[in-house]
Amino acid sequence: MSGADSAVAGEPCDEIAPVRDGEQLDWPALAAHLRANVEGLDGEFSVLQFPRGSANLTYCVSVGDRRLVVRRPPFGRIAPGAHDMGREYRVLSRLHERYDRAPHAVLYCGDNSVIGAEFLVSEYREGIVVWDAVPESMADLPEAGRRIGLAVVDGLADLHAVDPASCGLADLGRPEGYLERQVRGWSSRWEGVAEHAPSAETAKIVEEVGRRIRAATPASQRAGIVHNDYKVDNCQFAPGDPDRVKSVFDWDMATTGDVLVDLGTLLNYWPDRTVPPDSDAAFVAVPGMHGLDLPARAEVVERYAAGSDLDLSQIAWYEAFGCWKTVVILQQLYARFVRGETSDKRMGQRGELVEPLARRALELLADR
Repeated sequence: MSGADSAVAGEPCDEIAPVRDGEQLDWPALAAHLRANVEGLDGEFSVLQFPRGSANLTYCVSVGDRRLVVRRPPFGRIAPGAHDMGREYRVLSRLHERYDRAPHAVLYCGDNSVIGAEFLVSEYREGIVVWDAVPESMADLPEAGRRIGLAVVDGLADLHAVDPASCGLADLGRPEGYLERQVRGWSSRWEGVAEHAPSAETAKIVEEVGRRIRAATPASQRAGIVHNDYKVDNCQFAPGDPDRVKSVFDWDMATTGDVLVDLGTLLNYWPDRTVPPDSDAAFVAVPGMHGLDLPARAEVVERYAAGSDLDLSQIAWYEAFGCWKTVVILQQLYARFVRGETSDKRMGQRGELVEPLARRALELLADR
């Protein structure tokens, strides 16, 4: 599930933890539903939480010696089309056949009466999520950070090489007019939370970004499977192996469409070592990722281009679009905090990045 939704072998205390106050569910109801619908479950039921996720609530459920991942939308008001567990289940119940980095989903429940919302259940995979340091098992390997970064890019390129029809996902989305619908959709999402913008000036800047995004939308080149939130900390590695991504998490926004949207998203999250960490440039990478010594963003584009025949001359628009989407997501999280729909204090800090990221998007669009 998301990068925060995987567990590390050995489980550092910040990767898996007791369930946060206010995020308890009806555990007896969940246990009964799992026992009735997932084969082979026998033994004591217990729950921990993957606490580093920002939106969807993800839990590590143990039944005897078997572990499963249970994932549901956050509490409170949900934007239309967001946190779609049914979509994520559909993708993960099929994509693993052609893309082994996709965990296998085993159950979807659309009955909100069980735990208060729809949810999905997937296999649990052990591994390492890279947050703010090269994992100990890779620390002595040469150029480990650079190799991790290139493996992340390769994992994305491999996903984009999958024919959606080969795993029953040809009708997952509507590639024709995909970018235009995406732009309209994210404009609508912003309108739904704009009233809670940190300031009137922030709202004005975000709306100007949206106007420029709409005016410069490029023509799509080729359709494929789009993850829609692909980044370093949504990837998992096997201990000691920085050269291949083992698992990719967080598929609730996956669709078929213009695959360069994923590359723009990755660039938006990428902690560029050529940009000083204390500069005014706004990035949303996990704090500390600058110290990983990942490849520069220009090398990310070069690596992707080496295995692709797509024209990347307009990649700045895609990066700006990824930045703008992140602005809207952060504003949605901040609005949930303002409305009292979450007890997670981190959400109250999300609004601080909205304006800096919007300004960065404007810079990327300056010549368009």
